[in-house]
Amino acid sequence: MARVKRGTKRRARRKKYLKRTKGFFLTKSKLYQSAQEAANRADRYAFRDRRVKKREYRSCGFSASAPPHA
Repeated sequence: MARVKRGTKRRARRKKYLKRTKGFFLTKSKLYQSAQEAANRADRYAFRDRRVKKREYRSCGFSASAPPHA
């Protein structure tokens, strides 16, 4: 079986993570491993907090199908 060398694929994946973590504090935006951990953590919290926001909105008494009162 042939040896797999991931030159451009690996570089593209790393660049993608570093682009996503632009503006993060210190090494979280500079080093790949730290950036990957920070981005994954941010994704987990973003998903959780979107669900919480939705839950709070539903409990306000508004419904998504009916327009708000004028």
